[in-house]
Amino acid sequence: MDAKIRRTESLTEEAVGAGEGTRKQDLTGRGEGAGFHMRRFVMEPGGGMPRHTNRVEHQQYVLRGRATIGIGDETVTVEEGTVLHIPAGVPHWYRAEEGEPFEFLCVVPDDEDRIEILDDGDD
Repeated sequence: MDAKIRRTESLTEEAVGAGEGTRKQDLTGRGEGAGFHMRRFVMEPGGGMPRHTNRVEHQQYVLRGRATIGIGDETVTVEEGTVLHIPAGVPHWYRAEEGEPFEFLCVVPDDEDRIEILDDGDD
């Protein structure tokens, strides 16, 4: 049996260098699942991530808090219970609203990812 059972408190959290008040926790690693892996992100109130692209698509589920997210040319407000799909290569950004931290799960393919931070005028 290849099942892996972990508790989140036993896993390391790390600051996201490009983010502000943003932490990431790898819940499963590349190659541990059926072609995907899962991460948990926490953004402190007012924190977030600048406009960027990823080489891989993202499936996200919001656990708590609220945030404004830009995806391509659209800006949306998301909260607990929201499910998002961000296609590979589409510019996106996050800004956690005041109040409680913004927390979400992010599932991505095991393919090699590359994050590119964009200037405001880049596409």
